[in-house]
Amino acid sequence: WNVLLSFSGLVALIQLLFLPFFPETPPYLLLQKGDKAGCLKAMKQLWGEENYHTEFDDLMKEKAITKGTKIMNVLEVLREPSVYPQLLTMLLVLLSLQLCGLKIFQTANLQESIIPYVSLGVSISELISVIFCSSIIDRFGRRILLCGGYLLMALILVLLETSLLLSDQFLWMRYCSVVLIFLFIIAYGLGP
Repeated sequence: WNVLLSFSGLVALIQLLFLPFFPETPPYLLLQKGDKAGCLKAMKQLWGEENYHTEFDDLMKEKAITKGTKIMNVLEVLREPSVYPQLLTMLLVLLSLQLCGLKIFQTANLQESIIPYVSLGVSISELISVIFCSSIIDRFGRRILLCGGYLLMALILVLLETSLLLSDQFLWMRYCSVVLIFLFIIAYGLGP
């Protein structure tokens, strides 16, 4: 278990070592820094000599559309009342994700020896849902995935609470709770 946990640290270290050798993202260079030459250089490095022209044209159109738009820092965003509903929704989702920790597995009365494997299963569920979501987002659009994901998450949380309440009476409800946690993670990855 310790080796699995340290593996993510090793991957992060490798990323940190190689990150200086990669260019800044072209949208960042063009849209936020206003560095057209740097953007073109990064695009050539990332996509080759002939493949970047369409992407560059799209970025120039986006720059023209957002020309009068002010880029806000984090504090300005937090002070903007129009984003409060989105911030509240994000906060609620992040808080609800805390249900997926070790405590809920202990509440479900699972054996201590299998809790690390269930936690690993949660991570695998996250990975699967992110891969699946990235492949279907263009087909369905963000709005449908967000609304459907939130509705599915709410339903799963109601079922999860019910299964946790009944886990002392019915032993099979413990495993139902674990399955519902996996489904919650997948629903979160598909939508929000």
